[in-house]
Amino acid sequence: MKNLIQKYNIPGPRYTSYPTVPFWDKDGIAQQDWERTVKKSFDESNEIEGISLYIHLPFCESLCTFCACHKKITKRHEVEEPYLETVLKEWDLYCDLLVERPKIREIHLGGGTPTYFSSENLKKLINGIFKRADKFETFDFSYEGHPNHTTEEQLQTLYDLGSRRNSFGIQDYDPIVQKAIHRIQSFEQVKRVNDLSRKIGYESISHDLIFGLPFQTEESIRNTIKNTIALKPDRIAYYSYAHVPWIKGVGQRGFDENDLPKDSEKRHLYELGKQLFFDNGYVEIGMDHFALPSDSLHKAMESRKLHRNFMGYTAGKTELMIGLGMSSISDSWYAFAQNEKTIEDYTEKVNQGIIPIFRGHLLTETDLIIRKHILNLMCNLETEWKIGLDSEVKNEIVNRLQEIIDDGLIEVSSTKITVKEEGRMFVRNICMAFDLRLLENRPETRVFSMTI
Repeated sequence: MKNLIQKYNIPGPRYTSYPTVPFWDKDGIAQQDWERTVKKSFDESNEIEGISLYIHLPFCESLCTFCACHKKITKRHEVEEPYLETVLKEWDLYCDLLVERPKIREIHLGGGTPTYFSSENLKKLINGIFKRADKFETFDFSYEGHPNHTTEEQLQTLYDLGSRRNSFGIQDYDPIVQKAIHRIQSFEQVKRVNDLSRKIGYESISHDLIFGLPFQTEESIRNTIKNTIALKPDRIAYYSYAHVPWIKGVGQRGFDENDLPKDSEKRHLYELGKQLFFDNGYVEIGMDHFALPSDSLHKAMESRKLHRNFMGYTAGKTELMIGLGMSSISDSWYAFAQNEKTIEDYTEKVNQGIIPIFRGHLLTETDLIIRKHILNLMCNLETEWKIGLDSEVKNEIVNRLQEIIDDGLIEVSSTKITVKEEGRMFVRNICMAFDLRLLENRPETRVFSMTI
């Protein structure tokens, strides 16, 4: 296995979308094309399945050096209200476009640090969204919280607004690792928000951990997972650290690359964590995720309704996901669009009455077919050939997969491809064989993290 890890540990996409962002059309997407696909998707699906909202709340009080998200570091909380006013103005622009009242099936607050915002302002945000929308018959409202900056009042307010699921960024409990990544929080602080969530009535609590961080060792990972298991979260995301300082600059240069676990050493930390999760009743979900059998994410996997998008794995799919806030990415199924990346540019466009996208991609028929295959592989670890590929393209994909077949990582039949259990860790490499955009436009410079 060590040789296979060295062989396949290459730069590659994480496939939260297809095409992946670096291969979106260089000319972007015309505003009218984006609005047309949003309206088309809404008309097709609003009554049947509802829509999803992702709301990006970008502020943090301090910089975590592992983070690759778009954020704004400030302790000046007077920025809250103007930003939320702009987000609600953007929502009004979409509601004006859609005409009919949206039925919202999912809301996720991401960041940044959503719990940077006061309870009062979080209430204004969600109530403002529902002035022009209704809840779908099944409604899932989740948010991310920082254990150091989440109060009982915030937890209760968000619960009262309809949230039954939250997620806390833990990353690692080791003091040396915490210092290196500038994310210092104690087990007691995490236990406090975890226990308060249980007391209030949250049905699903998720903890995010990262392997491959600087100075991590087998001992530190064992201790981190021991502490995590003690709190028994319903879901655990166990992410591979994506070291991309060439993209994110100074934030990810807070430590030397020599401080990072390498290749098989890093993968050992994952396999160790995975076994500890298994030993405590968790089930592996797709890539990097684990859940208790009682959690909706596991139930979605069992019923083959698991979905993957820019937020990671979700227990359900809506055709239309609207991203609100600076840098948010929206998905109309037929197209992707990303909002302006700075608060200033984002605010300026919204105040001009323009949906504030700055780039995007209108999917071709071929894109849509490949997208379905990659989603199937990422969510179900298999895909069927009957999904739209002609025999020539199919044969080319099989040829590109030949080494992976020879290494015993997948099974290929006349009807489908199935990823074996020993091939699960290489699922990104398997998807790359389908990625026509990547094959046609190999980047001249490194843009992706390592696949393993």
